[in-house]
Amino acid sequence: MSESMNQNAMKQHNAVLSCRNLSKRYDEGPESVVVLDGLELELFPGERVAIVGSSGSGKSTLLRCINLLEIPDEGVVRIGGEQIAMKRGR
Repeated sequence: MSESMNQNAMKQHNAVLSCRNLSKRYDEGPESVVVLDGLELELFPGERVAIVGSSGSGKSTLLRCINLLEIPDEGVVRIGGEQIAMKRGR
């Protein structure tokens, strides 16, 4: 395994928060509104981030999926490497 691949594997393992392929949609009548679509996020110790975007872009939905107030339709959420949420139906 190359050194850069090994570093990436180690970095991935040390993430305090990880979202993989996170998707969420809401059904509004006959239509579906996609709010998150394949979101990928990793946060590491000591990092600071800001979640910004226009109204309706999915900021609050992302936070609700991370803190388990909502279950994503697709994807996995891990905190400290431990899976806390996965898509519906699993």
